Amino acid sequence: MYTINENYLNLQGSYLFSTIAKKVNAYKEEHPEANIIRLGIGDVTQPIAPAIIEALHKAVDEMGTAEGFHGYGPEQGYEFLRSVIAKEDYQARGCDINADEIFISDGAKCDIGNIQEIFGQDNVVAVCDPVYPVYVDTNVMAGRSGKFDAEKGGFENIVYMPCTEENGFVPAFPERHADLIYLCFPNNPTGEVMDKHSLQKWVDYANKNGSIIIYDAAYEAYISEEGIPHSIFECEGARTCAIEMHSFSKNAGFTGLRLGYTVIPKDLICNGTSLHSMWNRRHGTKYNGAPYIVQKAGEAVYSPEGKAQLKEQIAYYMENARIIKVGLQEAGFTAYGGVNSPYVWLKVPEGMGSWEFFDKLLNEVQVVGTPGVGFGASGEGFFRLTAFGTRENTIEALERIKKIQS
Repeated sequence: MYTINENYLNLQGSYLFSTIAKKVNAYKEEHPEANIIRLGIGDVTQPIAPAIIEALHKAVDEMGTAEGFHGYGPEQGYEFLRSVIAKEDYQARGCDINADEIFISDGAKCDIGNIQEIFGQDNVVAVCDPVYPVYVDTNVMAGRSGKFDAEKGGFENIVYMPCTEENGFVPAFPERHADLIYLCFPNNPTGEVMDKHSLQKWVDYANKNGSIIIYDAAYEAYISEEGIPHSIFECEGARTCAIEMHSFSKNAGFTGLRLGYTVIPKDLICNGTSLHSMWNRRHGTKYNGAPYIVQKAGEAVYSPEGKAQLKEQIAYYMENARIIKVGLQEAGFTAYGGVNSPYVWLKVPEGMGSWEFFDKLLNEVQVVGTPGVGFGASGEGFFRLTAFGTRENTIEALERIKKIQS
């Protein structure tokens, strides 16, 4: 008789955003007339920029001709896209990253989940707490986490690095040795950042201890302050200890188009084996590449017109973030983030839990956010709101939230 992957049985409950969707749908069924404003999931609302739409149309037309048709593409992605990424996202910032160290995919989430396949089962994993659930869940699925410890609120073989008000939501080094270290800055969910000096310390730590940093840079386009690194490869020594993931979803609105990339330097060698070569083998075996038309759309992101149009879109979302943060503070809430990130991390009222606050917002003012505890034990007592809504809904949501404080 067949067997199942019993590691899935160790997963805790359903995926966070599935739970939220079920709660909202149940409320909607009971109150079909309700005007629910959703500031929970980090999905964009602004339409694709004109320069990108133009590139999509042109690529679609190409596919309808014998000369312009494209079938299977290069396993790492088309050279035109990898080259412009290397130039604009790395070399322009002084990072020593070449085009052939970039792997194009259909999004950072998939790469984050898949990257653990090239590492051994006995690796100890360290994650921030609170944390994007995919970092933990995919290692649980792979059997790397061990059993769930209900008393401690975590898995026995995963090291949790608390990110709290006391440490400015920037983690300290793990309490015990960790082989794989997941970092995300600007951070999801707290919206906080790590300056270059602090990130350099993590690179030095990883090199000293033989660790790999898996760096999620999905929100780097929202950085507005000086001194905040857009890439871990701005730090000296990162080529020998870091892998970086990027997404086009947040900076260019590709949540529906799907496009991302992973950078694996050729300097990453473990016991004589190249991680770049391993990922290339895995990539070529299990993935047939992002569509040609979407990669052409990705190229347009770096055009002068694309850059200008996306700068306006990011400014739109960051104005939403400002409105949310200022509005919450005026209403008496303590709020973080919202300066270098499209997320605002608010402290729920005293004596109330994250899910309790979720239910209060949904039932009393029909606003949906994300309970902080859904991201980990250290997220209890906090709540995430996203700036990706429309301006009208953002303003209306804040007016509603203020009512529960009055």
